[in-house]
Formats: sequence, structure tokens, C-alpha cells
Amino acid sequence: MGMAEVIPGVSGGTIAFITGIYERLLNCIKSIGPSLLSAFKNDGIKGAWQHIDGNFIVTLLIGMVGGIVVGVFGISHLMIEVPEILWSFFFGLIIASAIYVGRQVNGWGGKEIIALILGIVIAYGITLISPAEGNEALWFVFLSGAIAISALILPGISGSFILLLMGMYMIIIPAVKESLKLNTDSMLIAFVFGLGCLAGLMTFSRVLSWTFKNYRNTTLALLCGFMLGSLNKIWPWRQVTLTMNKETGELSDKFDRKSDVYKILQEANVSPFEYTELTSYPDYFLFAVLAFIFGFAIVFIMEKLGGEKPEHA
Repeated sequence: MGMAEVIPGVSGGTIAFITGIYERLLNCIKSIGPSLLSAFKNDGIKGAWQHIDGNFIVTLLIGMVGGIVVGVFGISHLMIEVPEILWSFFFGLIIASAIYVGRQVNGWGGKEIIALILGIVIAYGITLISPAEGNEALWFVFLSGAIAISALILPGISGSFILLLMGMYMIIIPAVKESLKLNTDSMLIAFVFGLGCLAGLMTFSRVLSWTFKNYRNTTLALLCGFMLGSLNKIWPWRQVTLTMNKETGELSDKFDRKSDVYKILQEANVSPFEYTELTSYPDYFLFAVLAFIFGFAIVFIMEKLGGEKPEHA
């Protein structure tokens, strides 16, 4: 989940869902509130720990922090060197995830089909929105954290992609890197962003938990639609059509993916067979197909290893 959240277009919620921990995670987050104080008052630290499913949430958080570190330094490198292969892997993963979520719906009726279409339209529409300019004001950093974390727990909608749309991706990710080096200003940004994430989790987890409890099939169909609609953003072969030079503010179609001078504003999906001609980058078609197959297969491998179906909220 941590690695997925570093990549614009890939949702950590998708990973949680296909490994069978999604609704358990929602219940853990939802348990942090007034009921936690009651559990502590009645049964002490042990009761409070059991109330929030402490062993589960701590283990998950440790894994996510490790994944974020790997993602920031490792996957970010792959996105520069071989994005076609990396995006192909996630393309296969998300298609298989949508199939997996669709299988959890107990009977497809009119409401479920409408929810599926609505999810596709919303997620696809989000992928078409051009990125905004970022803002380093702490209130906006807090707000971006609250919104991005809400997207984190929605399968198919990437928290880091929401950050990209808000213009905050190139502010938050470098801040996380620099805070690991104990840079004071970056640590403040990362801390305020974390507070925003916490506030967003507390609020949105309760909304989702309620929808699962009262409208389970419709919610699952909507989440399936989110996944399918997000595929537009992670198509492996994309031509950059509009960039902004971060040093001069100049708009053009110039782009060098190994340079951090250019900020991508618009891209167009293209055929893998014309990709090299249009972009001068290799298409890595065979490796991309293999990565797609691996990404598709790993969902069902993870389902088997998970050993359980998603739990009811």
C-alpha cells in the first residue's frame, strides 16, 4: 500500500481490497474516536489496544512506511527509467482488481450497474483534469493531506494522483525525502500533511464504513467503476503534449523524463506501435506485456495468499 500511494494513478486502497484487509482497515480507523476513550476507561490499555485492533494496525503502518521509503527512492527511479514497463504492471494489476471487486457483488441489478457507470465516469473525469498550481501554505498542506488520504482508501482513486491534480505532488514528495534527512522546514510540511491525513481518515472512514454496512453491493460496484475509470491515467504509452518549465514558467511540449525541469501538464495516450516514433523513447513492448501478465496474475496470487474474503463492516 505504501509503494502504491507514491505512484500517481495507483491506489493503496486497491491493494488493501485484493488482500482482504479493506473493511478491517476501515473498522480500525473508525474505532479511533469517543468509543476508544470508553474502552480505555473500562478495560485500560489492553482494552483500548484490542478495541483498535492494535497489532494489525501497527503491523500495517510499519509495512506502509517501509513501502513509502522504497517507493520514494526505488519506484520513483523506475518511473524515470522504464515507465512503460512499470505502468503495464499496474495496468494489469488494476484490471484484475476490478474483476476481483466485481466478483464480490452479490447480484448485479439496476442500482449496481448505475453505480458502476457512475464510478467509471467520475474516475475517468478526474484523470482528464489538468494539474493545478501548488501552495506551500500550511493550511493548504493540511487540506491536501485530508483529501489525498480519503482517496487512498478508495480503490481506483490514487491519493498521489489527487496530490498531482492539486499541484502538491512536487511539494509533498520532496518534503518527505528531505524530512528523512532531518530538514526542519520539510519536516514541518510533512508533519502538517500527516495531521491532514489523520483528520481525513477519521472522517472518511466512517462514511465508507456506513455505506458498506447499508449499501454493500452498490458501494462495491461504485469502487469497481473507480478502478476501471482510472485506467485512462495509467495507460503505459503516453505522449507528453504540454509541459511547464519550472524555472522559467514557459509552456511548451518539450520534455525530458530524466530532467526535473519540466512539469507535465497534459498527456495523450498513444498506440505502443507509434510510441517510439512520437516520443523517441523505446516502447519495451514485450517486457510491458510480460509485466501486464504478472500484474494481472499477482492479484489472484495475493487473494490466495490472503486466505480470506473481505470482511463485512
